Amino acid sequence: MAQEPQKPTEDVVPTTSETPVETPPPAAEEVVTATATAAAAADVSTDKDVTPVAEDPEKPAEAVAETAKPADEPAAENKISQSVSFKEETNVVSELPELQKKALDDLKQLIQEALNKHEFTAPPVKATPEVTAQEDKKPEEEKKTEETKSEEKKEEVTEEKKEGEVVVEEKKVEEEKASSSEEPKTEAKPEPEEKKVEETVVEVVEKIASSTEEDGAKTVEAIQESIVSVAVTNGDGEQPVAVAVDVEVPPSTPEEVEIWGIPLLADERSDVILLKFLRARDFKVKEAFTMIKQTVLWRKEFGIEALLQEDLGTDWDKVVFTDGYDKEGHPVYYNVFGEFENKELYQKSFSDDEKRNKFIRWRIQSLEKSVRKLDFAPSGIATIVQINDLKNSPGFVKKELRQATNQALQLLQDNYPEFVAKQIFINVPWWYLAFSRMISPFLTQRTKSKFVFAGSSKSADTLFKYIAPELVPVQYGGLSREGEQEFTTADPATEVIIKPATKHAVEFPISEKSTSVWEIRVVDWNVSYGAEFVPSAEDGYTVIVQKNRKISPADETVITNTFKIGEPGKVVLTIDNQTSKKKKLLYRSKTIPISE
Repeated sequence: MAQEPQKPTEDVVPTTSETPVETPPPAAEEVVTATATAAAAADVSTDKDVTPVAEDPEKPAEAVAETAKPADEPAAENKISQSVSFKEETNVVSELPELQKKALDDLKQLIQEALNKHEFTAPPVKATPEVTAQEDKKPEEEKKTEETKSEEKKEEVTEEKKEGEVVVEEKKVEEEKASSSEEPKTEAKPEPEEKKVEETVVEVVEKIASSTEEDGAKTVEAIQESIVSVAVTNGDGEQPVAVAVDVEVPPSTPEEVEIWGIPLLADERSDVILLKFLRARDFKVKEAFTMIKQTVLWRKEFGIEALLQEDLGTDWDKVVFTDGYDKEGHPVYYNVFGEFENKELYQKSFSDDEKRNKFIRWRIQSLEKSVRKLDFAPSGIATIVQINDLKNSPGFVKKELRQATNQALQLLQDNYPEFVAKQIFINVPWWYLAFSRMISPFLTQRTKSKFVFAGSSKSADTLFKYIAPELVPVQYGGLSREGEQEFTTADPATEVIIKPATKHAVEFPISEKSTSVWEIRVVDWNVSYGAEFVPSAEDGYTVIVQKNRKISPADETVITNTFKIGEPGKVVLTIDNQTSKKKKLLYRSKTIPISE
């Protein structure tokens, strides 16, 4: 396949055409969801018609914007309208369309029936009867011989039966003659118990023999079933022969099943979970029920409850972690694939099957813990936002990572439906865009509407559209960082765009004696920064707090300054952007009064 020349872009705009709603492969939109284990293998996907905007054929594409062009063809029925930002459907049952309400009710009914029958418990494996197993092992020649013998026995039984009929007729004639005579009748003595037992056995055997005559193909198992109710005792009361068949009695009480700590049928939270499975299967009730059943059985087999208590170490804490919330309140999940460039970590994770399975168990454990923190109330937050950092991603070349990714992806697709509100990919390399174009046709428009792609130069700006700067980790252009700081994530930051070749000033008025504290950051710096205090009094003197100096990205990420002020005035920050690119400025400040 001929490779297109790579072209730099400030924005790569995906154009999409509306496509009919299809049932995504088990929660396809989700899984890239937690499969953030997958970076490089590129098991995630992008929009169908993503094409780089041509500017410079020698440079790779820089970013993919979130905007989408309107479809040229009119929307048809049963199609999802194109949307850059996927809007989550309501989980309030009263607000659902009638067809979806009916689907939910039908699904509840199926689940209740399954709970009554204990269908969510894996059935025990039934042992094959020994008689059947022995018959299967017999050579065909022996079977033929047995069939021949059975035919001969049938003929003998038939002849004996005929002779018996003649004898019976002769006996009847003699009895009739005897009855006509006037000889006195004698009372019949009761037969011993043993004789009755023998007659019972003979009667049963005769029934079996007669049924065998009618159907010579009757098996040993069928004969065993015929004598299930027969109990033979000898004179001593012992039971030398006993034939019994276990009869399964359905449980009287319904089974209790929970998923993510919530019963399948309980209250409104249960409805939220059921709606996830219905949406993952396009509201096809039977398919959604099958998915739920398989998920419950998998959770039992995988040992999810025990896994939550398992200590799997801290090796991957920098690979996948949670940090903050987006602007709508969704927890944010970060997946950093470049960490696998560390050879030691890579070996710990994927060098053999045991280590790979441990990594997958850790990944499932991590997601499971996050899911259980969600609010499953109908009006609450029941999804997450995923940030997938593809910087230094190993790509397709790491076979072991690709295998682990595929394995984890399948588990997440099958068992964690509809848990991702937005998938944001940052630091996207040029090769990833090409790959995403290949797999995009296999995704529904609904799935693709959840995806956002951004190259390295647009990553920070893209994150700020969905997450407040004070909640974005410092390594991604924000202000959030570990350790004690003057400011916390509860202190909001202000965003300002500084145009190319211009200066920008920020002022903090001070009206009383206090200590002024401020924090400033310019994304990808390469600007000059200075700070000074200007008193309100006309005869006051300006105080230089921070000399003007050129700051590069390698120098500092966030600058924090403190200045004690004894008179009214203002703090003025000056940012001089002499580059040809616009810059994103982030800042926040506060004053701490000085007590007299």
